[in-house]
Parts: sequence; C-alpha cells; structure tokens
Amino acid sequence: MQHRLVPLFAAAAAGLVLLAGCSSTPATGAGPDRSAAGIDLSEGWDWQPQPAPLELGVTHTQSTLDDHDPAESNARGQSILAKSATWQNVHLMGFGTLNPEPSPGDYDWSSLDKRMKLVEDTGSKTMLTACCAPDWMKGGEAGGTDWSTLEKAPDPASFQAYADLVAQTVQRYPQIERVQVWNELKGFFHPEWNRWDYEGYTDLYNRVYAAVKSVRPDVLVGGPYPVMISLTPDDTNASDELAGPWGNLDQRVLDALDYWFRTNRGADFLVVDGGTAVREGTISGRLDDAARKFVDVNRWLQSKSDLPIWWAEFYPDVPQGQEASATSQASAAAALSAVDAFARSGTAGALLWGPQGYELEYAALWTDATVADGGQPTPLTAAWEWLVPRLAAGGMELGTSQTQPLIAFRAPDGGAIVVNMSDQEVPVDGEEPLAPYAIGIAPASS
Repeated sequence: MQHRLVPLFAAAAAGLVLLAGCSSTPATGAGPDRSAAGIDLSEGWDWQPQPAPLELGVTHTQSTLDDHDPAESNARGQSILAKSATWQNVHLMGFGTLNPEPSPGDYDWSSLDKRMKLVEDTGSKTMLTACCAPDWMKGGEAGGTDWSTLEKAPDPASFQAYADLVAQTVQRYPQIERVQVWNELKGFFHPEWNRWDYEGYTDLYNRVYAAVKSVRPDVLVGGPYPVMISLTPDDTNASDELAGPWGNLDQRVLDALDYWFRTNRGADFLVVDGGTAVREGTISGRLDDAARKFVDVNRWLQSKSDLPIWWAEFYPDVPQGQEASATSQASAAAALSAVDAFARSGTAGALLWGPQGYELEYAALWTDATVADGGQPTPLTAAWEWLVPRLAAGGMELGTSQTQPLIAFRAPDGGAIVVNMSDQEVPVDGEEPLAPYAIGIAPASS
C-alpha cells in the first residue's frame, strides 16, 4: 500500500548520520556524512505502515558478559545491552548455563542465577528456552554432564521429569514471562524415517505446557521452534506448498508444523527460526530480496494459525565475496533487512542470536567482551538501539526506494533509518555516493 507521507528532510537540509562507513572496523561513534544530505524520502518511495508492534531481543549464548570478563569490557557491553533488547532469552541448560539438575532432585541454579540477574540488571523482559536436558534424562550417568550430548533429546520416559524441571524453573524465577519449548527440534530427527519425530516432540511440548501452566498460568508458552530450511527446487524434500525466489521450504519441516498445529494442547505463540540462504549455499543480489523469505514464511504460517509469530533465531546471509562477521558492514545491513521483513509481515518478536561478537558469521551488537578492549559497538549497534523501542511501540512506516537499492524505517516524529541493500554505491545529488551497505540515521523533524 502506498501512502503520501510528510517529507523526512525539510528541503533536504538535515544531514543523515552515517553509522558505519567501513566494513572492516566496528563503529565507535557516529558523525555527520554529507553524502547522504540529499536523500529525500518524500518522493520516489513506496511506503507501508507497520501492521503490528515488533519486539526485538537477544539470545545469550556461551559467552555473554560473564562476571569473569574484564570489568571495563563487561560494563561497555552491558551499557549496549540495556538499550538493545525488549526481551533477553536464556537457555535452561547449555549455551552458557550449566546443568540445572545433575542428578534427580539435586539442583544447581548458580549459572542460571547469574544470567537471570544480568537480564534484570539491564532492564529487559525474560524469556526461557526450555532446552536442553540433563544427562540422566537421556540415557547418561546421573551426577555428571557430557557436553558432547547436549543436543540429544530426553528419553520419552523422562519427558515428564523434564517438564517438571521447567516448572521448577519458572517458579524459581518469577521474572520469566515466556517459555520456548526446546530448540530447533534438537535430537528429534530420525534419519531412518527421513523425517522429524514430531509425535515425540509434541508429547514433550504438551507436558511442558501443562507443567508450566499448572504452577504459573501467567507464563506464555510456545513452540515448536523448527528451522525453516530452504532447499533447491530439485531436492527430493523440497515443498511445492511454500516456495519463492529464495528456494523451497523443506517439506519435512512443514509436516512437523502441521502435526503440531493439529495436536498441541495449548500454545500462546508460534516459534520458528531460519536463514536466507539455500542450505549449504549463499544468496545473490540485494539483501532485501533474500529477506523476502521471512515475509513468505510468515504469510504461510499466518494461513495456518492465528498465533503470534516469534523468530527465535534468524540468519540473514550476505552475498558470496562479502565479509560476514560480527563487525561486518554487510552483515549489519543484512540484519536490518531481516528486521524490515519481520516488521512488514506482522512478526510479533525476533531474537538476535549471540549479541556478543565471536566466530559466528552474523552481526552482533558488541565486540568480544572477554578481551580487554571488548564490549565495543559494531556497525549494527546504533541502528538496532534506535529501532528497538520504536518498533515495539508500533506506528513505524517501512519504505523501499523505487529507483535505488535502499530501504528505510520512519518513525512518527520523522526520524528515520536508511540502509543500502547492495554492494553498489548509491548516487546522491550534489554529494559523494552512499557507500555499499551503508546505514544512516536521520534525526526527528524539528
């Protein structure tokens, strides 16, 4: 839908602040860039109103502002975190937290206590991912933890014991408001069946749902958290039901979702994750074209269910030959292309996996805080901080240039973010070209 909107720049007099102009170094501050001063969002743009509020957050992983990090690095990272998340997600076991029940009835909450305190100290809402399971619930020895089996699902005989553990957790931490049940169907794929054990997962899900609701009816519970895998059209598992220029969804994933839709005994939200690249491949062309996958997946999910959609993880890839890293300019722009797709298609929430930079080849919000000069902002930081409260409030407008590879987010007060979705410079009248994958913020109208 196209709308006539108030011009962003009065006579193009307000300069756009460019957040990161170099793809090889993280941004440590923002300064004016005259090359963007001529961009006018009032002509030559297609605009869509944000259909629903979008809450952005982060998922803590192995290293996230731990108390043994250098104090100054930790403090810098916490300062960024406090402005970067409506929600913070913590795993019950693994991804930075220890085994909470090494033996039946023998609890160790120490690492979860620290993560929960971090969430409270930085002022976010708390989500728990109910994954993973203690060893004794999956055929291992009681009293120890074999981390090589972290992704193994609990045995069916232990599903209720696991559900009881999750219930204990939400009782211990009243701050928990949401629970995602399990993570990416880990341990539930059966190669001999060439499909997911969706019956087993849904049994576990239903037990966790009932256990949580029995002790904390206020906690919102969701699933089933599959990876929305893209395949090439000639793959034997490619779906004809959900496809686009980005590829074909894996039919086995759709089958798992269909079963869960039919047989879950209650759900407050729907959880998925996925990336933009075809499995084992990459993307080509504009970042927003690749991110169209998120829109198409959401539309399919909305045709099947009225549940609010949450992307527990999202992985927007960059074209081959571009740097992909926590501090990459292209990765930062790709993250914003995904946020744009989520906002356009009515996503309720999206969580950035691993907000602290490490080896993962996707944008982060601060650099590795385990080193003395860590905790620094990245090319994504300032734009993400700007978007978090505004998208949560709703009322944003989402723009696409009719002539250039640009997208924009515009707030009701006229402030905006503009992002170059390509590896090409964008000419600007009377100024230097806009750099590839540049991200800029315009101030609110005076």
